[in-house]
Amino acid sequence: MVDITHKSNTLRVATAQAIVRVSHNNTIAAIEQGLVPKGNVFEMSRAAGLLGIKKTPELLPDCHPLPIEYANIAYEINGLDIRVNVTVKTIYKTGVEVEAMHGASIVALNMYDMLKPIDKGVEIHHIKLLSKTGGKSDKKTPETPIQAAVVVCSDSISEGNNTDQSGKAIIALLETYKVSISDYDVIPDDKEGIQNKTKALVKNGIPLIIFTGGTGLSPRDHTPEAIEPLLDTRIPGIEEAIRSYGQNRTQFAMLSRSVAGLIGNSLVIAVPGSTKGAKESIQAIFPAVLHVFDIIKGAKH
Repeated sequence: MVDITHKSNTLRVATAQAIVRVSHNNTIAAIEQGLVPKGNVFEMSRAAGLLGIKKTPELLPDCHPLPIEYANIAYEINGLDIRVNVTVKTIYKTGVEVEAMHGASIVALNMYDMLKPIDKGVEIHHIKLLSKTGGKSDKKTPETPIQAAVVVCSDSISEGNNTDQSGKAIIALLETYKVSISDYDVIPDDKEGIQNKTKALVKNGIPLIIFTGGTGLSPRDHTPEAIEPLLDTRIPGIEEAIRSYGQNRTQFAMLSRSVAGLIGNSLVIAVPGSTKGAKESIQAIFPAVLHVFDIIKGAKH
């Protein structure tokens, strides 16, 4: 199956339809009056559809098992057509489009099975997805491309004893979100140097400034102490999202001291210096964090 471990849980909703077309009005009347020999067509088919939704990953090998937290099956009669609408909701890392379409298919097949003794002309049409929300389709990037600076805080890398991997990993991820890199630098993990770099980038009007490294607990980890006094507005939610995402992957994430906030109109974020920690921090908050720049311009939350 596709690896979804890097994704975050969000509310996912999908609605699918199927059209069951009967061949004469007597069939519609039998359904409405409860005269179909095999029983109540709508209720029996609803039960079958709920089972179909739940069993989707057992039948389709690439579908992930996921919690079905809501399912609704509704019917609409229009002439000889019976429209089946199936809505499914979950809070998970992947969507429920296939579950909704599978549920609609099973409902339609069960209706066919129940109606065939009285109507040999039943047909199934237009099984399709009507709508979906949540996940990638809801994540919008700002209309104007965002310029970013990535700064690596590391004594050993700045001295040439190691090579940077975390900063380059961050840059690669940011580019997937259409963020342009206007500045990339490696500096020692020195409080005054970090502050001077921050002030220079803010003065140059860089909207997004990301520091990697120096957020741990060693004696030379000074990034939070350097950045915090400069912040006009701290954004705890970004920090919480980074640590929560990391905590689901390693218990040591609780020891990270990631910091985020605004200096003027510049968003400054400090993330761990390990390549894995840096990548996961970016995955935890992007592209949703880019909405900050819409809010600065007056958009609603």
